Amino acid sequence: MGDFRVIVAGCGGMARTWVEYALSRDDMVIVGLVDIVEDSAKAMAERYSLDVPTYRTIEQALSETEANVVFDVTIPESHRHVVTAALRAGCQVLGEKPMGASLDDAKAMLQASKETGNSFAVMQNRRYNKQIRAYRDIVQSGMVGQIGMINADFFLGPHFGGFRDAMEHPLILDMAIHTFDQARFITGANPISVYCHEFNPPGSWYQGAASAVAIFEFSDGSVFCYRGSWCAQGAPTSWEASWRITGSIGTALWDGQSEPYCEVMRGDETGFLRAAQRLQSSLAWEGRDGHQGCLDEMLASLVEHRKAETDCSDNIMSTAMVFAAIESARTGVKVPIVIQE
Repeated sequence: MGDFRVIVAGCGGMARTWVEYALSRDDMVIVGLVDIVEDSAKAMAERYSLDVPTYRTIEQALSETEANVVFDVTIPESHRHVVTAALRAGCQVLGEKPMGASLDDAKAMLQASKETGNSFAVMQNRRYNKQIRAYRDIVQSGMVGQIGMINADFFLGPHFGGFRDAMEHPLILDMAIHTFDQARFITGANPISVYCHEFNPPGSWYQGAASAVAIFEFSDGSVFCYRGSWCAQGAPTSWEASWRITGSIGTALWDGQSEPYCEVMRGDETGFLRAAQRLQSSLAWEGRDGHQGCLDEMLASLVEHRKAETDCSDNIMSTAMVFAAIESARTGVKVPIVIQE
Protein backbone atom coordinates (compact mmCIF):
# COMPACT_ATOMS: atom_id res chain seq x y z
CA MET A 1 0.00 0.00 0.00
CA GLY A 2 1.15 3.53 -0.66
CA ASP A 3 -1.75 5.97 -0.46
CA PHE A 4 -3.90 5.68 2.63
CA ARG A 5 -7.51 6.89 2.40
CA VAL A 6 -8.76 6.96 5.95
CA ILE A 7 -12.11 6.88 7.71
CA VAL A 8 -11.89 7.94 11.36
CA ALA A 9 -14.61 6.18 13.38
CA GLY A 10 -15.25 7.77 16.76
CA CYS A 11 -14.68 11.50 17.19
CA GLY A 12 -14.12 11.85 20.94
CA GLY A 13 -11.06 13.35 22.60
CA MET A 14 -8.70 10.44 21.87
CA ALA A 15 -9.45 10.72 18.15
CA ARG A 16 -7.55 14.01 18.00
CA THR A 17 -4.23 12.16 18.30
CA TRP A 18 -5.18 9.89 15.39
CA VAL A 19 -6.48 12.74 13.21
CA GLU A 20 -3.36 14.82 13.85
CA TYR A 21 -1.20 11.83 12.96
CA ALA A 22 -3.05 11.35 9.66
CA LEU A 23 -2.71 15.05 8.81
CA SER A 24 1.04 14.86 9.44
CA ARG A 25 1.62 12.27 6.70
CA ASP A 26 2.00 13.08 3.01
CA ASP A 27 0.70 9.63 2.01
CA MET A 28 -2.52 9.81 4.02
CA VAL A 29 -5.80 11.63 3.50
CA ILE A 30 -8.93 11.57 5.67
CA VAL A 31 -11.99 10.83 3.51
CA GLY A 32 -14.70 10.58 6.17
CA LEU A 33 -15.54 10.99 9.85
CA VAL A 34 -18.00 8.75 11.70
CA ASP A 35 -19.70 9.16 15.06
CA ILE A 36 -23.04 7.92 16.34
CA VAL A 37 -23.52 11.55 17.41
CA GLU A 38 -22.92 13.14 14.04
CA ASP A 39 -22.46 16.58 15.58
CA SER A 40 -19.25 15.23 17.15
CA ALA A 41 -17.99 14.28 13.70
CA LYS A 42 -18.94 17.71 12.35
CA ALA A 43 -17.14 19.39 15.25
CA MET A 44 -14.01 17.32 14.51
CA ALA A 45 -14.16 18.35 10.85
CA GLU A 46 -14.50 22.00 11.84
CA ARG A 47 -11.69 21.78 14.41
CA TYR A 48 -9.21 20.59 11.79
CA SER A 49 -10.70 22.40 8.77
CA LEU A 50 -11.51 19.09 7.08
CA ASP A 51 -13.72 19.31 4.01
CA VAL A 52 -14.98 15.72 4.30
CA PRO A 53 -18.38 14.08 4.71
CA THR A 54 -19.58 13.00 8.16
CA TYR A 55 -21.65 9.92 8.96
CA ARG A 56 -23.54 8.25 11.78
CA THR A 57 -22.74 4.68 10.67
CA ILE A 58 -19.59 2.95 9.52
CA GLU A 59 -21.56 1.12 6.81
CA GLN A 60 -22.61 4.34 5.09
CA ALA A 61 -19.09 5.74 5.31
CA LEU A 62 -17.63 2.58 3.77
CA SER A 63 -20.17 2.57 0.95
CA GLU A 64 -19.84 6.26 0.05
CA THR A 65 -16.06 6.70 0.24
CA GLU A 66 -13.14 4.87 -1.29
CA ALA A 67 -11.42 4.29 2.02
CA ASN A 68 -8.83 1.57 2.37
CA VAL A 69 -7.98 2.17 6.06
CA VAL A 70 -10.23 2.66 9.08
CA PHE A 71 -9.05 4.20 12.34
CA ASP A 72 -11.33 2.76 15.03
CA VAL A 73 -11.31 5.19 17.95
CA THR A 74 -14.79 4.27 19.18
CA ILE A 75 -15.69 2.99 22.67
CA PRO A 76 -14.76 -0.67 23.33
CA GLU A 77 -18.39 -1.81 23.05
CA SER A 78 -18.40 -0.62 19.41
CA HIS A 79 -15.08 -2.15 18.34
CA ARG A 80 -16.49 -5.47 17.14
CA HIS A 81 -19.12 -3.85 14.93
CA VAL A 82 -16.81 -1.24 13.41
CA VAL A 83 -13.81 -3.54 12.91
CA THR A 84 -15.66 -6.47 11.35
CA ALA A 85 -17.61 -4.16 9.01
CA ALA A 86 -14.40 -2.47 7.89
CA LEU A 87 -12.49 -5.72 7.41
CA ARG A 88 -15.30 -7.27 5.37
CA ALA A 89 -15.45 -4.11 3.22
CA GLY A 90 -11.80 -4.63 2.28
CA CYS A 91 -10.19 -2.10 4.62
CA GLN A 92 -7.20 -2.45 6.90
CA VAL A 93 -8.00 -1.44 10.47
CA LEU A 94 -5.95 0.29 13.16
CA GLY A 95 -7.77 0.53 16.46
CA GLU A 96 -7.56 1.75 20.03
CA LYS A 97 -7.09 -0.57 22.99
CA PRO A 98 -8.62 -2.65 24.40
CA MET A 99 -9.10 -4.94 21.43
CA GLY A 100 -12.70 -5.62 22.46
CA ALA A 101 -15.23 -5.25 25.24
CA SER A 102 -15.09 -9.03 25.80
CA LEU A 103 -12.88 -11.93 24.81
CA ASP A 104 -15.65 -13.20 22.52
CA ASP A 105 -15.58 -9.84 20.71
CA ALA A 106 -11.81 -10.09 20.34
CA LYS A 107 -12.06 -13.63 18.96
CA ALA A 108 -14.69 -12.53 16.42
CA MET A 109 -12.47 -9.72 15.15
CA LEU A 110 -9.47 -12.03 14.91
CA GLN A 111 -11.56 -14.49 12.91
CA ALA A 112 -12.75 -11.72 10.57
CA SER A 113 -9.14 -10.68 9.98
CA LYS A 114 -8.16 -14.26 9.13
CA GLU A 115 -11.14 -14.81 6.84
CA THR A 116 -10.68 -11.57 4.88
CA GLY A 117 -6.90 -11.47 4.84
CA ASN A 118 -7.08 -7.85 5.98
CA SER A 119 -5.12 -6.63 8.97
CA PHE A 120 -6.33 -5.36 12.31
CA ALA A 121 -3.66 -3.85 14.56
CA VAL A 122 -4.23 -2.51 18.08
CA MET A 123 -2.77 0.56 19.78
CA GLN A 124 -0.29 -0.43 22.51
CA ASN A 125 1.58 2.85 22.82
CA ARG A 126 3.49 1.88 25.97
CA ARG A 127 5.69 -0.49 23.98
CA TYR A 128 7.20 2.50 22.24
CA ASN A 129 10.08 4.28 23.96
CA LYS A 130 13.83 3.79 24.11
CA GLN A 131 13.82 2.62 27.72
CA ILE A 132 11.38 -0.27 27.38
CA ARG A 133 13.08 -1.40 24.18
CA ALA A 134 16.43 -1.42 25.98
CA TYR A 135 14.89 -3.27 28.93
CA ARG A 136 13.48 -5.91 26.59
CA ASP A 137 16.92 -6.32 25.03
CA ILE A 138 18.50 -6.89 28.47
CA VAL A 139 15.91 -9.53 29.36
CA GLN A 140 15.74 -11.35 26.04
CA SER A 141 19.52 -11.30 25.41
CA GLY A 142 20.11 -13.59 28.37
CA MET A 143 22.17 -11.07 30.32
CA VAL A 144 20.43 -12.09 33.56
CA GLY A 145 20.05 -15.73 32.58
CA GLN A 146 16.82 -17.72 32.46
CA ILE A 147 13.90 -15.61 33.64
CA GLY A 148 12.20 -16.80 36.81
CA MET A 149 10.07 -13.90 38.06
CA ILE A 150 8.68 -10.70 36.57
CA ASN A 151 7.41 -8.00 38.94
CA ALA A 152 5.57 -4.83 37.98
CA ASP A 153 4.27 -2.20 40.40
CA PHE A 154 1.79 0.41 39.21
CA PHE A 155 0.68 2.95 41.82
CA LEU A 156 -0.98 6.21 40.80
CA GLY A 157 -3.90 8.30 42.03
CA PRO A 158 -5.49 10.00 39.00
CA HIS A 159 -8.77 11.84 39.63
CA PHE A 160 -10.38 11.39 36.22
CA GLY A 161 -13.99 11.93 37.16
CA GLY A 162 -16.59 10.67 34.71
CA PHE A 163 -17.15 7.08 33.64
CA ARG A 164 -14.01 5.57 35.23
CA ASP A 165 -15.21 6.51 38.70
CA ALA A 166 -18.30 4.34 38.17
CA MET A 167 -16.65 1.34 36.46
CA GLU A 168 -16.75 -2.07 38.17
CA HIS A 169 -13.12 -2.83 37.18
CA PRO A 170 -11.49 0.56 36.52
CA LEU A 171 -7.87 -0.50 37.01
CA ILE A 172 -7.84 -3.90 35.30
CA LEU A 173 -10.22 -3.12 32.46
CA ASP A 174 -9.09 0.40 31.58
CA MET A 175 -5.38 0.47 32.43
CA ALA A 176 -3.79 -2.85 33.37
CA ILE A 177 -3.81 -4.09 29.77
CA HIS A 178 -0.85 -1.74 29.18
CA THR A 179 1.25 -3.37 31.90
CA PHE A 180 0.08 -6.87 30.96
CA ASP A 181 1.06 -6.23 27.33
CA GLN A 182 4.40 -4.78 28.41
CA ALA A 183 5.18 -7.97 30.36
CA ARG A 184 4.59 -10.04 27.23
CA PHE A 185 6.64 -7.63 25.13
CA ILE A 186 9.57 -7.52 27.55
CA THR A 187 9.81 -11.29 28.07
CA GLY A 188 8.60 -12.66 24.74
CA ALA A 189 6.44 -15.14 26.68
CA ASN A 190 2.68 -15.65 26.80
CA PRO A 191 0.37 -16.22 29.80
CA ILE A 192 -1.10 -19.63 30.57
CA SER A 193 -3.01 -18.89 33.81
CA VAL A 194 -3.84 -16.18 36.34
CA TYR A 195 -4.98 -15.78 39.92
CA CYS A 196 -6.24 -12.26 40.69
CA HIS A 197 -7.60 -10.48 43.74
CA GLU A 198 -9.37 -7.13 43.21
CA PHE A 199 -10.38 -4.77 45.99
CA ASN A 200 -11.26 -1.16 46.72
CA PRO A 201 -9.08 0.17 49.56
CA PRO A 202 -9.89 2.89 52.11
CA GLY A 203 -9.85 6.39 50.66
CA SER A 204 -10.74 5.27 47.14
CA TRP A 205 -12.91 7.64 45.12
CA TYR A 206 -13.86 4.86 42.68
CA GLN A 207 -17.06 2.83 43.01
CA GLY A 208 -15.41 -0.32 41.65
CA ALA A 209 -12.21 -2.19 42.47
CA ALA A 210 -9.40 0.32 42.01
CA SER A 211 -6.62 -1.97 43.26
CA ALA A 212 -5.51 -5.48 42.34
CA VAL A 213 -2.83 -8.13 42.72
CA ALA A 214 -2.51 -10.65 39.89
CA ILE A 215 -0.17 -13.62 39.53
CA PHE A 216 0.30 -14.97 36.01
CA GLU A 217 2.10 -18.15 35.00
CA PHE A 218 3.92 -17.69 31.70
CA SER A 219 4.72 -20.12 28.90
CA ASP A 220 8.48 -20.04 29.61
CA GLY A 221 7.95 -21.22 33.19
CA SER A 222 8.31 -17.76 34.72
CA VAL A 223 5.82 -16.04 37.02
CA PHE A 224 4.59 -12.47 36.49
CA CYS A 225 3.34 -10.63 39.58
CA TYR A 226 1.35 -7.43 39.03
CA ARG A 227 0.55 -5.09 41.91
CA GLY A 228 -1.48 -2.04 41.05
CA SER A 229 -3.69 0.75 42.32
CA TRP A 230 -5.41 3.73 40.76
CA CYS A 231 -6.15 5.37 44.11
CA ALA A 232 -2.61 5.39 45.56
CA GLN A 233 -1.90 8.83 47.01
CA GLY A 234 1.75 9.84 47.20
CA ALA A 235 5.00 8.32 45.93
CA PRO A 236 3.65 7.55 42.44
CA THR A 237 5.29 5.12 40.06
CA SER A 238 5.72 5.93 36.40
CA TRP A 239 2.76 5.31 34.09
CA GLU A 240 5.08 2.68 32.59
CA ALA A 241 5.15 0.89 36.01
CA SER A 242 8.25 -0.04 38.01
CA TRP A 243 9.89 -3.33 37.01
CA ARG A 244 12.14 -5.95 38.60
CA ILE A 245 12.90 -9.13 36.66
CA THR A 246 15.01 -11.84 38.29
CA GLY A 247 16.93 -14.39 36.28
CA SER A 248 19.22 -17.31 37.05
CA ILE A 249 22.36 -15.13 37.16
CA GLY A 250 21.11 -11.61 37.82
CA THR A 251 18.36 -9.02 38.07
CA ALA A 252 17.11 -6.44 35.55
CA LEU A 253 15.63 -3.18 36.87
CA TRP A 254 13.63 -0.36 35.28
CA ASP A 255 11.73 2.35 37.12
CA GLY A 256 9.66 3.16 34.03
CA GLN A 257 11.52 6.42 33.40
CA SER A 258 15.29 6.15 33.74
CA GLU A 259 17.68 4.05 31.70
CA PRO A 260 17.26 0.38 32.64
CA TYR A 261 20.16 -1.70 33.92
CA CYS A 262 20.97 -5.08 35.39
CA GLU A 263 23.16 -6.50 38.12
CA VAL A 264 24.80 -9.80 37.23
CA MET A 265 26.83 -12.26 39.29
CA ARG A 266 30.53 -12.01 38.49
CA GLY A 267 31.09 -15.74 38.67
CA ASP A 268 34.27 -15.61 40.75
CA GLU A 269 32.71 -14.70 44.08
CA THR A 270 32.22 -16.90 47.12
CA GLY A 271 30.46 -16.32 50.43
CA PHE A 272 27.02 -15.78 51.87
CA LEU A 273 25.89 -12.73 49.82
CA ARG A 274 27.87 -12.53 46.61
CA ALA A 275 28.84 -9.37 44.77
CA ALA A 276 27.35 -8.47 41.42
CA GLN A 277 28.49 -6.15 38.65
CA ARG A 278 26.21 -3.49 37.21
CA LEU A 279 25.69 -3.46 33.44
CA GLN A 280 23.96 -0.62 31.60
CA SER A 281 21.58 -0.99 28.70
CA SER A 282 21.98 0.46 25.24
CA LEU A 283 19.33 3.02 24.21
CA ALA A 284 19.65 2.12 20.55
CA TRP A 285 16.04 2.32 19.37
CA GLU A 286 15.45 5.34 17.12
CA GLY A 287 11.67 5.28 16.73
CA ARG A 288 9.21 7.83 18.07
CA ASP A 289 7.59 7.61 21.48
CA GLY A 290 4.06 6.61 22.39
CA HIS A 291 1.13 6.77 19.98
CA GLN A 292 3.24 8.12 17.13
CA GLY A 293 5.70 5.25 17.43
CA CYS A 294 2.95 2.64 17.45
CA LEU A 295 1.15 4.27 14.52
CA ASP A 296 4.42 4.47 12.59
CA GLU A 297 4.92 0.73 13.07
CA MET A 298 1.35 -0.16 12.14
CA LEU A 299 1.50 1.89 8.94
CA ALA A 300 4.94 0.46 8.09
CA SER A 301 3.48 -3.04 8.35
CA LEU A 302 0.91 -2.17 5.69
CA VAL A 303 3.56 -0.77 3.36
CA GLU A 304 5.79 -3.81 3.91
CA HIS A 305 2.93 -6.35 3.64
CA ARG A 306 3.60 -7.98 7.01
CA LYS A 307 1.83 -8.31 10.32
CA ALA A 308 2.15 -5.38 12.69
CA GLU A 309 3.92 -5.90 16.00
CA THR A 310 0.54 -5.34 17.68
CA ASP A 311 -1.55 -7.30 15.18
CA CYS A 312 -4.76 -8.74 16.60
CA SER A 313 -3.29 -12.25 16.41
CA ASP A 314 -0.73 -11.14 19.02
CA ASN A 315 -2.78 -8.62 20.97
CA ILE A 316 -5.54 -11.09 21.74
CA MET A 317 -3.19 -12.62 24.33
CA SER A 318 -2.94 -9.30 26.20
CA THR A 319 -6.72 -8.91 25.95
CA ALA A 320 -7.18 -12.45 27.30
CA MET A 321 -5.04 -11.55 30.34
CA VAL A 322 -7.48 -8.77 31.25
CA PHE A 323 -10.64 -10.85 31.05
CA ALA A 324 -9.06 -13.87 32.72
CA ALA A 325 -7.92 -11.66 35.60
CA ILE A 326 -11.44 -10.28 35.99
CA GLU A 327 -12.88 -13.81 35.92
CA SER A 328 -10.38 -14.97 38.55
CA ALA A 329 -11.24 -12.01 40.78
CA ARG A 330 -14.93 -12.82 40.38
CA THR A 331 -14.62 -16.55 41.12
CA GLY A 332 -11.68 -16.56 43.51
CA VAL A 333 -9.88 -19.33 41.61
CA LYS A 334 -6.96 -19.62 39.19
CA VAL A 335 -8.15 -19.25 35.59
CA PRO A 336 -6.41 -20.87 32.59
CA ILE A 337 -5.69 -18.65 29.58
CA VAL A 338 -6.24 -20.54 26.35
CA ILE A 339 -7.01 -19.08 22.93
CA GLN A 340 -8.48 -21.69 20.62
CA GLU A 341 -7.26 -21.43 17.05
